[in-house]
Amino acid sequence: MDPTPAIPALDLFSLKGQNVLITGATRGIGAACAIALAQAGASICLVQRPPTSTNDSSAESLSTYNTLRALNAHVEIIHCDLSDLSEVRTLFDKALTIMGGEIHILVNCAGIQRRAPSVDFPEGDWNDVLSTNLTVPFLLSQAAGRHMVPLRRGKIINFCSLLTFQGGLTVPAYAAAKGALGQLTKALSNEWSKENVQVNAICPGYIDTDMNAKLLADPVRLRQISERIPAGRWGKPEDFAGPVVFLASKASQYVCGELLVVDGGWMGR
Repeated sequence: MDPTPAIPALDLFSLKGQNVLITGATRGIGAACAIALAQAGASICLVQRPPTSTNDSSAESLSTYNTLRALNAHVEIIHCDLSDLSEVRTLFDKALTIMGGEIHILVNCAGIQRRAPSVDFPEGDWNDVLSTNLTVPFLLSQAAGRHMVPLRRGKIINFCSLLTFQGGLTVPAYAAAKGALGQLTKALSNEWSKENVQVNAICPGYIDTDMNAKLLADPVRLRQISERIPAGRWGKPEDFAGPVVFLASKASQYVCGELLVVDGGWMGR
């Protein structure tokens, strides 16, 4: 592994000249991360669902895209239905073509949630959650590794969860997927750190995003959760700007297989 460069500390966080492929950046945490990476100087390739008459992906995509363009960032959009693994298997190579043959940083931020008591949890929901939250990051990381390892450089950042460590309630598939993603992060790091490819993960706590809309709308669960967070508030997407830039940059050169918890102190209770 290359040593941390002997340059001024703030320069360690620069991402100038770096190309990022990021999933899940239409809104929430992913959008905040894409913006932060662009602000640090990176060029961004956004992965978005193909727009159809039944979703608003096009509007969401343009919102993030326009924000990045306003920063004078180089940004491209690549459409891919992450529920279709045949499309996912070709995604990284397509991104390489769009970004001029170079991807330096992969951020796996896309995820879905399904809630139901475990005794009633539908098998179809189980398969959907495991596919999007675990199989897709594996396939993209595998493709990234094939590109990055021979070049002896690269960063892969997975988005895990508090449920990487805890079981949660009525979310068996999500807990299983995020727990496995944490172990996958360590497994890939064990193989690729010596090849100068750092693989790490960020584990969000309770964050005010669409995925947690049901919890935020439940006064009892909202109070129970809020009272347990030492920081005294739910997280915001912007709370991930610093962590993602850190893990994407040379500032984290000797950070390998880390599950960085960003949770307002929840796990410390």
